[in-house]
Amino acid sequence: MTGLFDGVLNHGPLGPLTDDTAWLQALLDTEAALARALADTADPADPEAPTAEQAETIAAACAADGYDAAALGGAAAGGGNPVIPLVGQLTAQVHRADPGAAGHVHRGATSQDVMDTAAMLLLSRAGRALHGELALLTADLRTLADRHRSTPMPGRTLLQQALPTTFGAVAAGWASGLAAATDRLDEVLTHGLAAQLGGAVGTLASLGPRGPETAAAFAARLGLPEPDLPWHTERGRVAEAAAALGRVCGAAGTVAQDIVLLAQTEVGEVTEEGSEGTGGSSTMPHKRNPVAAVSALAAARQAPGLVANLFAAQIQEHQRAAGAWHAEWLPLTDLLRRTGSAVSWLRTSAERLRVHPDRMRANLDRTGGLALSERLTTDLAPELGRTEAHRRVAAACRAAVDEGRDPVEVLAEHLRGLRTREQVSALLDPTAYLGAAAVFTDRVTGRTGRTDRTDSEEGNR
Repeated sequence: MTGLFDGVLNHGPLGPLTDDTAWLQALLDTEAALARALADTADPADPEAPTAEQAETIAAACAADGYDAAALGGAAAGGGNPVIPLVGQLTAQVHRADPGAAGHVHRGATSQDVMDTAAMLLLSRAGRALHGELALLTADLRTLADRHRSTPMPGRTLLQQALPTTFGAVAAGWASGLAAATDRLDEVLTHGLAAQLGGAVGTLASLGPRGPETAAAFAARLGLPEPDLPWHTERGRVAEAAAALGRVCGAAGTVAQDIVLLAQTEVGEVTEEGSEGTGGSSTMPHKRNPVAAVSALAAARQAPGLVANLFAAQIQEHQRAAGAWHAEWLPLTDLLRRTGSAVSWLRTSAERLRVHPDRMRANLDRTGGLALSERLTTDLAPELGRTEAHRRVAAACRAAVDEGRDPVEVLAEHLRGLRTREQVSALLDPTAYLGAAAVFTDRVTGRTGRTDRTDSEEGNR
């Protein structure tokens, strides 16, 4: 069932990978792996050990469609987690097929083992899907950066026009931030997850001398790393995953916010152009809202609180905590969903994005060259000294603003004998003061020896 807010905040491929069915299947996959690991490491001389056939009987009953997640959730109130009623139902199903196999269901494990391992499976599965989305998004932004490598636009600091930059450099910055977040996520998914099997207090005492061997087989069956020891109250793995997801949201949210700001009516340097009805207003027919970027931003902004909840849950007592590990389930699920939504919506925004170089140039020209005053000061400094050069240029800029006159004309008057009007005009040309924008863009896009393309040749996408 789709929730009222899922269209915005549970958008993209991670939704089905984090819903109740996904959680339930992860719990059941954990039970199936445990049964198989017990059979893998069984002592052939032990008549009480489970056989491979019994393990497969248990595994055959571990399909989510055979259980009611909502009913299990209701029954979880009795024991404080859904594993207890799930094990009861699983045991009953297995007993109908093979009473002997039923005795090996959940053997040696505690409820937290199953919940923690299922959480790791969920992180792995949803995280890999997220990683794929991020790779596609980053590639799209690199292409955008390369296409607009030489497109000048105003750089902005403290929301005010500063020096000029290029849209290529801006998009390259977006791609670079997302790429770094993607790499960190990959590191956590590859090295930071682990299976959990420790029994009641982390000793696996009920499995006897074969406990560590069974734990290793359990991890191998799940495709998860084997930890050195159970981590019931050492929650660094969950915290690291939370931090990686939070970093993705930070990078995605930064891009989304830039797009929203650049799409403002008074700025108009980009627009989102989707299908009919996309970005409309309920009351204003003229509106064309950057709704994909807005939705990405809405999802990303929820990450800090969710990350904080998971960080707070790290402090846990003794060998198994009372309530702290329970407190992780929903924030972790919601953080995966919000992160997936932010990235998915940002991909849509990038696909819809239309860049307006003419508007960028018009906005650059709004200051009449005043935004380039730094360049003029730098040019004069060898002759006048930096302090005096700054004083003269600043006085001329103030006069141009106060008198409402052409800055080039006023600066030429104030600098008579030092620079001609033509020299002042050339120094205030934004396209000639882009610094290393192209070099930095190329580092991100991987451009090597390709010729520049004009926006008209490529289009403004």
